[in-house]
Amino acid sequence: MEMRTFGRLGRDASVVGLGAWQIGADWGRVDEDDALATLTAAVDAGVTFVDTADVYGDGRSERLVGRLLRERPDAGLLVATKMGRRADPHVAAGYTPDAFRAWNDRSRENLGVDTLDLVQLHCPPSEVYGRDDLFDALDAMVGEGRVRAYGVSVETVDEALSAIARPHVASVQIIVNAFRQKPLEQVLPAAAEAGVGIIARVPLASGLLTGKYDETTTFAPDDHRTYNRNGEAFDVGETFAGVDFTTGVRAAREVAALAPEGVTTAQLALRWVVDQPGVTTVIPGARNAEQARANAAAAGVPPLAPEVLEGVRRVYDEHVRPLVHDRW
Repeated sequence: MEMRTFGRLGRDASVVGLGAWQIGADWGRVDEDDALATLTAAVDAGVTFVDTADVYGDGRSERLVGRLLRERPDAGLLVATKMGRRADPHVAAGYTPDAFRAWNDRSRENLGVDTLDLVQLHCPPSEVYGRDDLFDALDAMVGEGRVRAYGVSVETVDEALSAIARPHVASVQIIVNAFRQKPLEQVLPAAAEAGVGIIARVPLASGLLTGKYDETTTFAPDDHRTYNRNGEAFDVGETFAGVDFTTGVRAAREVAALAPEGVTTAQLALRWVVDQPGVTTVIPGARNAEQARANAAAAGVPPLAPEVLEGVRRVYDEHVRPLVHDRW
């Protein structure tokens, strides 16, 4: 497994990590045995970076990752969590130094650690990016030993650039995939220049880029791919990367046709992200051990040939760009 460095954090991470949203909630039922098997399989395959959040299953994901930390203490794991979405309503006024500490206490308890490796503001309201007091509070939490470093999970390119400009932001988590290519233009180069790590989330466009769905595919009622199609629960860009499902299915078929022999569509999509200069780690989710192993294997796929990269860009330009490029 290739390792890449978070410059401002001074820590290495596997280029393919694991997103632990799926084992928490919002993707249909994943029982505890399957969740733990997924985490274990990822670590066995060389994954050292795990991304979770305090709201995934109301702490379930963090608690499961905490169990992994206890069972695999020598795995060299770097665990990133998030905070902010517990503010209700989710508005900038809910982001306060006291709230930060309360959320931090809860995450440290869930994960069973005294110091969090990396905590990220969880897609905060846009006003938060301009509040010096909140970033001062994060600096103070680092000084207190509550966290080693902090970052921001963002929705838009403009938010990412605002975060990168902050001198102590160690990471930016942003949607980057074959159906969300705008970050390649400014965000990835700016992050690389500043030494800010890029955590690429939603790399498979909520499963569209596995190539396994067709126009008749349905999902469980408790799966966000059912209840957030139009942004009813949170930003619509988090579901299918904001692409209309039918359009996404058709575009994914064209991407699938580009896959080299022996490479799955999902592995092609993950390798495409890994190949983008400036990406530190990509965090596909998984619901079972088989998916975790297959995702990790994408790190071993050779860099994609120029004609494949050109093909992915063509699919994006023809089918997806008009739907998402100017929105996020």
